[in-house]
Amino acid sequence: MSSVAVTDSEFESEVLKSELPVVVDFWAEWCGPCKTLSPVVDELANDLKDKVKVVKINIDEAPETPTKYGVRGIPTLMIFKNGEIVDTRVGGMPKSQLEEWVESAV
Repeated sequence: MSSVAVTDSEFESEVLKSELPVVVDFWAEWCGPCKTLSPVVDELANDLKDKVKVVKINIDEAPETPTKYGVRGIPTLMIFKNGEIVDTRVGGMPKSQLEEWVESAV
């Protein structure tokens, strides 16, 4: 299971009402660091599929959600648990650091 693309209209059902903690990757097609981070996020989705759900939100196609949550730079990663933000990171990171961050938050 890799990450799932989510729109503004799907955000509540896919993220806020998820039984599992959710890692949300806010990204855009034109963002170089986002493209570098994308395969790392997909690997994380596979590695931790029993512990977390991983979704991606294209900020150009779904502008309401990033605005609502104050996303100012991309890539931005947020962890939601029980409908609430648990932690946020802005910028890329190596897989080991990403995995450690997610494990510590869930």
